[in-house]
Amino acid sequence: MIGRLPLALQILGVAQMLGRGRHGEAAERLEEALRLAGDTGQHRVASQIRCSLAQLAAFAGDEGRCRALAENGIRSATAHDNLGVAAVGSWAIGLLDLGRGQYQDALARLETAAAPVAAVAVLCAADQVEAAVRAGRPERAGKALARLEEWAACTRLPSIRVAALRSRALISSDAEAGGLFAAAADLAATADQPFVRARTELLYGEWLRRGRRRSDARIHLRAAAELFDRVGAAPWAERSRAELRAAGELIVLAESGHELLGRLTPQERQVVRRAAAGATNRTIAAELFLSHRTVAYHLYKAFPKLGITSRAELTRLAVDWSAEQPNWSGDGFGTSGSVVPSTTSCAATVGARRSSTHCPDCAAEETRCP
Repeated sequence: MIGRLPLALQILGVAQMLGRGRHGEAAERLEEALRLAGDTGQHRVASQIRCSLAQLAAFAGDEGRCRALAENGIRSATAHDNLGVAAVGSWAIGLLDLGRGQYQDALARLETAAAPVAAVAVLCAADQVEAAVRAGRPERAGKALARLEEWAACTRLPSIRVAALRSRALISSDAEAGGLFAAAADLAATADQPFVRARTELLYGEWLRRGRRRSDARIHLRAAAELFDRVGAAPWAERSRAELRAAGELIVLAESGHELLGRLTPQERQVVRRAAAGATNRTIAAELFLSHRTVAYHLYKAFPKLGITSRAELTRLAVDWSAEQPNWSGDGFGTSGSVVPSTTSCAATVGARRSSTHCPDCAAEETRCP
């Protein structure tokens, strides 16, 4: 039964990433899937998962991680003649280049991704249109736009219709583009897809600023920057702020609750979220296929990052535990960045770590440790 979990978790993670734009939860699922795939020797599945993780790294602007994961996945997939996985890896690098403003490179990568596999060609069509227009090659956007609009006509998914509207706007005249962008932004506001909405607001804001409608542009660019920050899409957020500055706005950055979440590894987030909801260590352990001591260790590591010293303080933090900001531990190749503690008894641990304010084995304050 456990042998089926890596693929199931990957499917769930990809659905959260592409279907809902919930990048933080997607990272948690995919990291867990990669760990289980490694433990059960499922190397081909692990390659698929790495390419999906590369997409998340692309959204976040983590170039080193994205390229390492994608290139590893592409090599393994090519060796096994798995064109679909290789295409997803190329798509991830194309997304990275698109977010960093390297439009020529992005277009080349996205065209490579789209060529062999029809499903990937449809999924990356909006990215391909944007890259072509920004690279000054709008004539290379036509086929991708046709695929996207055909998909939009056959689905009820608002996010796909949004992508089709804004992509059509990119290659339209100014007389037509305004209405298309406005329709895309209105529809995006009704969809539960923060990344899709943010990209739409950004493109609309850029178009408005270039049309010297700076006041209107700032409204959409502010919304884009806030949404990109929420999902941890750093290069996209910076692009939005650069446009805001060009539109005459002074940018003041402030720390917020989701930045606290960004300090945690995916597994720490999973553990802490459940602990904040009142779950016991043993309940959390059962849900995450961990030992209760490993759960306690993750809490022990998470508390200082959150600036707290006890479990009770979790509920008092000004944090939305469902906020979407991915962060990763380890190198994405199935290795962890931390060492799980041994089964040393709680009393022995307290004696050895008097400087701590809570016990690593039970995450209670040491004075209350059983």
